[in-house]
Amino acid sequence: MTVDKIKFGTDGWRAIIAQDFTVFNVARVTKGLADWLLKDNQQPKVVVGHDCRFGGPLFTETVAKVLCANGVKVALAKGFISTPMISLGVLKMSAQQGVVITASHNPPTYNGFKLKGPHGGPASPKHIAAVEAMIPEDVTIPSESLEYYEQQGMLEYINLEDMYVDYLKTKFDFDALNKSPFKLAYDAMYGAGQNVVRRLLPNAVLFHCEYNPGFGGTAPEPLDKNLQEMAKAIASTPELKVGLATDGDADRIGLFDEDGKFVDAHHILLLLIHYLFKYKHMTGKVAIAFSATDRVKRMAEMYGLPVEVTPIGFKYISEIMVNEDVLVGGEESGGIAVKGHIPERDGIYDGLVLYEFMTQSGKTLKELCEEVYSVVGRFVYERADMHIENSKKEAIIAKAQANGYKQFGKYTFNRIETIDGVKYHLDNGGWMMLRASGTEPLLRIYAEGNSKEETLDILEDVKKEIL
Repeated sequence: MTVDKIKFGTDGWRAIIAQDFTVFNVARVTKGLADWLLKDNQQPKVVVGHDCRFGGPLFTETVAKVLCANGVKVALAKGFISTPMISLGVLKMSAQQGVVITASHNPPTYNGFKLKGPHGGPASPKHIAAVEAMIPEDVTIPSESLEYYEQQGMLEYINLEDMYVDYLKTKFDFDALNKSPFKLAYDAMYGAGQNVVRRLLPNAVLFHCEYNPGFGGTAPEPLDKNLQEMAKAIASTPELKVGLATDGDADRIGLFDEDGKFVDAHHILLLLIHYLFKYKHMTGKVAIAFSATDRVKRMAEMYGLPVEVTPIGFKYISEIMVNEDVLVGGEESGGIAVKGHIPERDGIYDGLVLYEFMTQSGKTLKELCEEVYSVVGRFVYERADMHIENSKKEAIIAKAQANGYKQFGKYTFNRIETIDGVKYHLDNGGWMMLRASGTEPLLRIYAEGNSKEETLDILEDVKKEIL
């Protein structure tokens, strides 16, 4: 029997449940992790947990059993948890690694396996590659129960939700936030952030804060199109002034202003830099993924902050945050980390920082965006996700990398960058980028223009040219 090689993508290994994401394959990955840990550690410890996806308890039990049977101690989370909870747990417990069973924002048919390093963020690309190289073709799944390993002193249970909530209480003034003049709506997308916001912000209006492993049939990705129920509620309810959303494992953020208008991650990055530097007088490097707006570079330059651009995948940004003084690090997808917190994406933490910004300044999100525009100029960003067969997707990317496109309809360009995908700097002052997803069978087209109409027009002209 030939066994498929398991590959980690931009953020962990993800696959369709019962097709490739099976107990056997989860056990294989775990055995690779155990062997890698035992090479350099006497008695390593791993913090393990799952989000709200189907099969989470079964797969975490498999991870725990394989680790314990191979001499690795396990701290197992009770109930579902968010990815930032695991990262914080690894750091607080001085563990060598964390494992989160999650497929993040992927459709409900998927599950996944994320690795977290001892620094409290994504495992480094080098360590992920080392674990991947040690994944065996075959594995023995232990028959012993979790109770057996608990009695042997190899397994302990921990409450990561309590740990995370207590930690947040040391970082924010919740008395002030709960008296904020700006009433908050929160959409958990049926994901792992639901309990935390309910506990910390009891006045918030909640959407999809129930356990539903099918996510209501929608991928739990905090995009405008997936959050229309909350958007419409904000637009039609005058007292609702801001909307926060987080993805399936609560490490990504989505945001809405008082009109129910979506505020994308590019704007969120700029808002965070602006608040931390201008209002809180904090400094540090800005680390952004290749797909982020160039307006971040413009703001950083005006504020005298260094900038580093990375390939796509938060693990690259996290590595910089561990080794350098970073103010804000983030991606176009809504995965953002800020100084003063762990080097990890955290949608709830980012949302609380921005809610604090509104509450302390007395300004609405729309007014704060106007402050950002006064620094970097007005812009509109959109992304189109094209579900096309792999051969077509690869042909488009290959043509782009070979300089095969000379213009896109009426839009000409003056410069190309190829750090990760192909980014075209357009003569109208905007940009456009082509990139194949690292975790799903789709091609992403990113575009930024000076108005919504122009940005949508860029996307249409690009589609006509490449398809």
